[in-house]
Amino acid sequence: MSITTDQLRAGAAGSYWLRLAAVGLPLLLIAPAFWNGYPLLQWDTGGYLARWYEGYLVPSRSTVFGLYLHYGENFGFWINLAVQSLATLWLLQLTLRVLGLMQTSRFVAISLCLILSTALPWLASMLLTDIFAGLSILSLFLLVIGASRTSGLEKISLFVFTAFAAATHSATLGVLFGLCAAGWMVRPFLGSRLPLAGLAQASLTIVVGGLMLVSANHALSGKWAWTPGGYGVAFGRMMQDGIVARFLDDHCPRERYKLCPYRDQLPATADEFLWGKSMFNTLGRFEGMNDEMGYIVVQSLADYPAWQAGAALRAMGQQLLHVATGEGTSVWIGHTYGIIERYIPAQVAPMRAARQQNHGLDFDHVNWLHVPVALASMLALVGLLAHALANRRLDDLTLLAATVTLALLGNAFICGVISGPHDRYGARMVWVATFVVLMALARRFGDDQPDDETSAAA
Repeated sequence: MSITTDQLRAGAAGSYWLRLAAVGLPLLLIAPAFWNGYPLLQWDTGGYLARWYEGYLVPSRSTVFGLYLHYGENFGFWINLAVQSLATLWLLQLTLRVLGLMQTSRFVAISLCLILSTALPWLASMLLTDIFAGLSILSLFLLVIGASRTSGLEKISLFVFTAFAAATHSATLGVLFGLCAAGWMVRPFLGSRLPLAGLAQASLTIVVGGLMLVSANHALSGKWAWTPGGYGVAFGRMMQDGIVARFLDDHCPRERYKLCPYRDQLPATADEFLWGKSMFNTLGRFEGMNDEMGYIVVQSLADYPAWQAGAALRAMGQQLLHVATGEGTSVWIGHTYGIIERYIPAQVAPMRAARQQNHGLDFDHVNWLHVPVALASMLALVGLLAHALANRRLDDLTLLAATVTLALLGNAFICGVISGPHDRYGARMVWVATFVVLMALARRFGDDQPDDETSAAA
């Protein structure tokens, strides 16, 4: 078969875009770290790093993610950022391919839009679990609907990646579990649109992720246990809403709690109580307070059900609007600095020389763009679903839009209700909504031609 001049030109253009994508995009995706001179750190980073060295479990710090960071220490953690960058680009292109939207130039354009207008490059440049929260939504979705359009190796990779992501953070595991539960509930109505084998594989990743976490906890601490801390975080949110103060006022006259002498001195926020210099430290932190906090959490749910429900709905709504990039990154993070100085002294000099440690990070200007894009993306996602419903259209892009919408709602519920609203929890997920909207725009205004290289080779 002869090849025309137009096909040769298309092939040359496709090769150009492919080279640009292969070389430029992985670097651009972690450009914030290059600009910073060191991988970005956050307050929680130190807790994960310390898990290998300290040999005991601490609240909300996954040993699985701690091991992942530990293996990158000798490379200045740049190998971790390389993994995060390449995994992100792999899942973006695989999603486009499975949904029949893959063109190299389109992939490059969408990736550049995400890099320029969302928190994605900042997440990929940071030593934190957050990058895996959004990516796991895509990998879970692809496991369910991509069976006939992915290879055996891709299925195995998606399974391992999703299980690992579930093991990095309890909130991520909770969102994935909720999506699987929703899938099983709607499958009788959708039938083959949600393949049974795909749903079973996706659900099994939750089990394997849990086993990963418990096994890592045992390997590092000698205990077959889940990562502790759930009650403490929920207690902090209830304290912030005033529920704990009311509970103590109602019960302290006739019952004795460690917090009773401090009921008029409770901090205004959960962060001040759990991580600041509060009576929580005086009373033994999680080890000394976990039983009491757990009792108060459970009992206050029974004592004030209407108040709890109202507070939960407000927290969920507020969490959906908390989407700014960079929370916890541009402040003093002494705990993480201390962990690096104590256990990884070879990293102290480059860490201290980074812009982040010299007050060089300011997200105000970044969020002038990121916040409007994030909020507009969520609105557009709802509009996309409404349009599909009105036209009785249930294709793969509509299913992905529904999946991402449920993930955003689930994330807002889990994080907002348990931990209280934080920008970090919203930013780590909302970029996926932007990705779906960009795919919808590409389908609407694109030429729907096959990939340039495929066309040229025909």
